Amino acid sequence: MMKFRFRRQGHDPQREKIKQDLFAFNKTVEHGFPNQPSSLAFDPKLRIMAIGTKSGAVKIYGAPGVEFTGLHRETATVTQMHFLPGQGRLLSLLDDNTLHLWEIYQKDGYSHLEETHSYVLPGRPGFDTANSPPSITRVTVILLRSSCDVAYLGTEGGGIYFLELPGLTLQEDRTLYQDEVLQSVPEDYRCGKALGPVESLQEHPKDPAKILIGYSRGLMVLWDGSTREAEHLFLGNQQLESLGWERSGQTVVSSHSDGGYAVWPVTGGSPKTLQPATSTIPYGPFPCKAINKIVWQTCDSGSPYIIFSGGMPRASYGDRHCVTILQGQTLVTLDFTSRVIDFFTVCNTEFDNPTALVVLVEEELVVIDLQTPGWPTIPAPYLAPLHSSAITCSYHISNIPLKLWERIISAGEDQSPRLSFVQNWPINGGRSLAQEPTQRGLLLTGHEDGTVRFWDASGVSLKPLYKLGTANIFQTDCEHNDSLNQSCEEDWPPFRKVGCFDPYSDDPRLGIQKIALCKYTAKMVVAGTAGQVLVMELADEKSEHLINVAVVDLLQDREGFTWKGHDRLAPKNGSLAFCMPPAAVTAVTLHSEWNLVAFGTSHGFGVYDYYRRNSVLARCTLHPNDSLAMEGPLSRVKSLKKSLRQSFRRIRKSRVSGKKRVNTSSPSSKVQEANAQLAEQPGPHEVEMTPVQRRIEPRSADDSLSGVVRCLYFADTFLRDAAHHGPTMWAGTNSGSVFAYALEVPSQEKFSERSVEAVLGKEIQLMHRAPVVSIAVLDGRGNPLPEPYEVSRDLAKAPDLQGSHSVLIASEEQFKVFTLPKVSAKTKFKLTAHEGCRVRKVGLVNFVSAACEDYAENCLACLTNLGDIHVFTVPGLRPQVHYDCIRKEDISGIASCVFTKHGQGFYLISPSEFERFSLSTRNITEPLCGLDTSRVHDSTCLGSCQPSSLKARQCK
Repeated sequence: MMKFRFRRQGHDPQREKIKQDLFAFNKTVEHGFPNQPSSLAFDPKLRIMAIGTKSGAVKIYGAPGVEFTGLHRETATVTQMHFLPGQGRLLSLLDDNTLHLWEIYQKDGYSHLEETHSYVLPGRPGFDTANSPPSITRVTVILLRSSCDVAYLGTEGGGIYFLELPGLTLQEDRTLYQDEVLQSVPEDYRCGKALGPVESLQEHPKDPAKILIGYSRGLMVLWDGSTREAEHLFLGNQQLESLGWERSGQTVVSSHSDGGYAVWPVTGGSPKTLQPATSTIPYGPFPCKAINKIVWQTCDSGSPYIIFSGGMPRASYGDRHCVTILQGQTLVTLDFTSRVIDFFTVCNTEFDNPTALVVLVEEELVVIDLQTPGWPTIPAPYLAPLHSSAITCSYHISNIPLKLWERIISAGEDQSPRLSFVQNWPINGGRSLAQEPTQRGLLLTGHEDGTVRFWDASGVSLKPLYKLGTANIFQTDCEHNDSLNQSCEEDWPPFRKVGCFDPYSDDPRLGIQKIALCKYTAKMVVAGTAGQVLVMELADEKSEHLINVAVVDLLQDREGFTWKGHDRLAPKNGSLAFCMPPAAVTAVTLHSEWNLVAFGTSHGFGVYDYYRRNSVLARCTLHPNDSLAMEGPLSRVKSLKKSLRQSFRRIRKSRVSGKKRVNTSSPSSKVQEANAQLAEQPGPHEVEMTPVQRRIEPRSADDSLSGVVRCLYFADTFLRDAAHHGPTMWAGTNSGSVFAYALEVPSQEKFSERSVEAVLGKEIQLMHRAPVVSIAVLDGRGNPLPEPYEVSRDLAKAPDLQGSHSVLIASEEQFKVFTLPKVSAKTKFKLTAHEGCRVRKVGLVNFVSAACEDYAENCLACLTNLGDIHVFTVPGLRPQVHYDCIRKEDISGIASCVFTKHGQGFYLISPSEFERFSLSTRNITEPLCGLDTSRVHDSTCLGSCQPSSLKARQCK
């Protein structure tokens, strides 16, 4: 007799209210360094900085925790940005020649960044716009007048336009065309040629009515706006790149395309046409690249600072990205690993006395402390380049105990003493108003170069804490040579490597694939690309000891296979297990109470006892036809036959599963149609499922890489019988197989006497052979089991060991709950509502109600390959909420996603940025900050802008 179970229909208002208090989706903050930066600006009054990107994003930063993000409607590169100092306003120029004004304004008690105006410069009057060059009014340079009421726009056609601020209205009667300027230029200098585009505009430091205009061909003009006359002409004969005033207004410095710069005197009684006082090519005499930007900063204690970018000798150092600091006889050439975008100095008011140099390069932000002898770098409290070596995996741990937290911070300060000098950070405008985080969160990132980096993910700013390196444990193909980075005193130019972005890895086998950390014992497992599994402990003091090496043969001498991938790494001297063959580790888990670590690859899985330093278990999961697994990710030899076979199989499947055009007159076609409709209908046991779900198609047993171990899990549960519980280890593979082992773990007093033993208890084969993504045991109350040491240290409730346990197995296509120890199906949910939908990431999350702290629910969060996030109850597997999170085309974003245990998550939106999101109504991390602006009330604001302390919030 068949049993029918029907889900209760209808709307339950009480449950909907509970769901609102538990679940809410928000993208909250972007951590890391902006991808593809293109422009830089600094407000010296508010001490805030803006970075524009090629995708049209505008990001404003102040003190740690003070952040704003805006996005232009057009996906165009932000080529220039200029703050209206003290006003909380920013003018941006895009490469489509549009200007945009942004304002930080108050709304609903908070403030955020929003675009208020945009403007496009019209074509020049008198020109036929259809026939005139389109670039004649393209803006090349912007100068904001010191009174912030006018912006001067220099163009490619040589004209200068005047734009009223903040309304962005053109003052047509003031436009200065090149023809008017040419009248003052000597005939022999003109030579019948135009002056070229406007390359630079600088306001006279003592007289705002005068502006210094630099044209591309080399001419510089000091123009008096009140008389509309040229006061001085500086007759340069090299293509001009940039201009700068000395503070007193008596000296001008210009940089040129030949790698040289010139200093020009400006005195009242001098003739109208001037020649440079000095002209030098600092890195000559051989041909040099252009000096793109130069600044002259006075110093009350000695020689001025001359700071410029570029100018390197073409032949020998043309590929270097450099900024040079010159003061008197001191010369330092800062050598970056990526292209210099822009730089600025942070200065005092009386003299310039620059205190810091801030350089934005393509892959990082570098700040140089100019007050400290030796000009060291200042570590950034945010904007750290997460991708200094490419990120290969991520791991999040919530509620870090204070003892471990202090240990990590102490280790980081020993490693980089200047990490503690965050008070020297020069971009410190505004103040964070967010509450102190209620718990300490740690984000670990594994990298291609074998490093693991520890980040403080408790609040808005992702702060670097510590860097763990594993490369020094192994003998690699390219031993790192520190002497290459150290320049000799006699070297010219005097290069100094700065920044930490290094895209090159010494050896691809060093890459970190999986991380596990026990926050109560500070035990950590790091597994890599060449089958290496390191077990280590974060200690208070340095210790030197030989590394014990164990080799775990996952093939168990199986015949007929030959490994064609990379060789395994050779250890130098700590506990270390090697998988053989040395394939990338695909799963790892740690149980510090039992001193066990389990690891899996594409060939099988093993269990290692790191206390006794011996292998407990090795199991091969390869299917006999799975020869592709032998070749490894770095093999040069690929199985063409296997690839073709897979391609034909996919074509065959798509033809079978696709809808065919049938001949309806044929009797057999009508039978086929009826059979097809019947096949799509759910069977009696599926009545409780939602109607949009479709049938799951079984996968072939000999699909490529079917033996890949996808997940591993330790649990104290009932496996042999319902009366006795004990340690178990679970493994899930790509072919839908689940292996459950009973473990004989000796008591702590007998660890050194007896070894751990493993006996296969259960073997489950999912009917449709979908890859197993996650395994978790639930206690008698339906709660996930606590972590090791949580119960013994009174940090969690003891699990219910009286009622029957169950195991939740999540595959790529469905979730299933089985009873233990009988392993009979209890509940299931098939997440295949759309064609091609697959589960990619799952996490068990504890959602605490925003209305009542004592009410919480354990749920299953799931991310699919379509970028959707679904939340289900546990163990009932009832769908609760569904959100669109990541674009389905963003494969790397979906692959990088990690869920936290309290309803947040991270995923990479670019190689250098994590997007943080929240699924919890209660647990949200977002920037809340205060910023003092001095801006009079005007009609251009969207909201009520008052000269008061504004609270600012990231709004998305």
